[in-house]
Amino acid sequence: MDPLKKVPVSEDVVHYRLFLVHPDTQTSEETLPQLLEDLLAELAPLLVKYIWQQQPFNLSYHPEKGGVPAHLAGSTEFGDNVEDEWFIVYLLKHLTRTFSQLAASIHDNDGQFLLIEAAEYLPKWLDPDSSENRVFLYRGELHILPNRTRSGEVGWPRDSVPFLQEALDVLHKHADHCLAHQRIRSAIDRRLQGYPDKIQSSLHHAHCYLPAAIAAVLSQRPALIAPAVSAFYLRDPIDLQACRTFRNFPPDARVLTSVTFTRCLYAQLMQQSFVPDRRSGYTLPPRSHPQYKAHELGMKLAHGFEILCSKNGLAAAAGHEAPVSSHPHWRGFLDSLQRNGYFKGELEGSVRYRELMTSAENFFKQSVTRTHSSSVHGPGEEVLQVLQSAPYSLEELKKQEAHLPPEESDDWLNISSQELERLLEERGGRGFTCGTRVAEEEEREEEAGYSLVAVTQGMKNFINAMSSHEGAEFPRFSFHVFPMEKNELASFVKFSFDLVLTFLVQYFQQGNDRADAASSSEPAEEDLQPLNVDVNLVTNLLESLASQAGLAGPASNLLQSLGIHLPPNADQS
Repeated sequence: MDPLKKVPVSEDVVHYRLFLVHPDTQTSEETLPQLLEDLLAELAPLLVKYIWQQQPFNLSYHPEKGGVPAHLAGSTEFGDNVEDEWFIVYLLKHLTRTFSQLAASIHDNDGQFLLIEAAEYLPKWLDPDSSENRVFLYRGELHILPNRTRSGEVGWPRDSVPFLQEALDVLHKHADHCLAHQRIRSAIDRRLQGYPDKIQSSLHHAHCYLPAAIAAVLSQRPALIAPAVSAFYLRDPIDLQACRTFRNFPPDARVLTSVTFTRCLYAQLMQQSFVPDRRSGYTLPPRSHPQYKAHELGMKLAHGFEILCSKNGLAAAAGHEAPVSSHPHWRGFLDSLQRNGYFKGELEGSVRYRELMTSAENFFKQSVTRTHSSSVHGPGEEVLQVLQSAPYSLEELKKQEAHLPPEESDDWLNISSQELERLLEERGGRGFTCGTRVAEEEEREEEAGYSLVAVTQGMKNFINAMSSHEGAEFPRFSFHVFPMEKNELASFVKFSFDLVLTFLVQYFQQGNDRADAASSSEPAEEDLQPLNVDVNLVTNLLESLASQAGLAGPASNLLQSLGIHLPPNADQS
């Protein structure tokens, strides 16, 4: 396919499709819609409690069109949490293993990111152009349709793109020939190591002082924590106007409750320094207070929920959402749940049965009805609907404070450079291989450290470069960086900026040395060497931070995403 004709893919969005490997048109039209109910019921135990960063896993039926066979498809925006993307890979492997008549394809804006993960082990003929319609998850394993070099062999020549139906036929008839090499499959398996238990280990439970209404909402819809954190994290001055009065969640009726975050959401909330508007009524105890963190987290979450409702809550009263029971797939989905033992023998009408039913309904709304609805409710509307449909008792919430589970340590937020290196090595066994142009330069850089100018310029070049499964060159230091995921890239950028900060310290120390040398009777000549530092870069960065007046903005978001926290500006001039 002509690269110029390829449809651009949104960033941080993963797209996935499920095909019948040996269908005919009539069979697909009859089988796939019914199969959708079974697939969702199979995944329900894994997904009913899962907290997605931006959008949930979802599937909908797509009829045959333009040479693409009928299939089930979905897309999920995963935002800053790349684990959501890899969890979807795990789900697709699970589905294709359980339902052997299905094959899945998946890609994001980087293309075939499964191949990027296993780039060290790919055959030389395989590149982004030659991989189209060749890469599938089938029977729980990665399959790559082979390169045909001689007549009669299975596969297609490197420079040709098979039609999807042809590819699925070959996959069905010659699965053994298409099975990816063990080293490629092992690289993918290493990245998925720990699932499904990893779902629980990726959560963090913390105590928060919250308005009672928010505590009630989260008890009914734990997944609403994600849009609330996002609203706070991405707030702007206009958003904060709604937080001067707090019409929906005033601070006068707060309770201590346990809140479930993903680690990504918790880190986003913790890393931002924020002082509430005095008019809001929210105040914080001294930092020495034993529950200061609970007060601070609750204050930030309250701002997030207030922003959500101010943006999306206006139409909540006007619209009425149809019950899930009216959806044509609901009855089949419910029957599949019952066959799979989802309700665990609970009596219909019992408290536990109703809880499981509510979770199943919420999951069904996220995974099916939203893909078909023309009037999708925003999270703010959902918050207000929950409050209208599920009244709460402040007295009962107060009583629960004495029985909260202990909150978990967040020491995992602190990571040493050695631990970072170990984690990068675990990501598929990949790391950085370094080399310098000459031995003398290597020795000199080991003794004196890298030049700040070279590091910053190299960072710019590296970030601006396009990455693929072939990797990217770090131009100044001859780093060869093996293909990385977005979170690994962020970790590498953070590590590189810690080089920058080290040199900033050295820069100011050299300035002090110069002052000492100027006041002494015998100044040292080597202390007076000119500094080749990109002062404009530092100056512009600090000016941008100052102009944000403590609010979110490009400079602070960039630095904080790299794990760099600067103290508040003490100079108000």
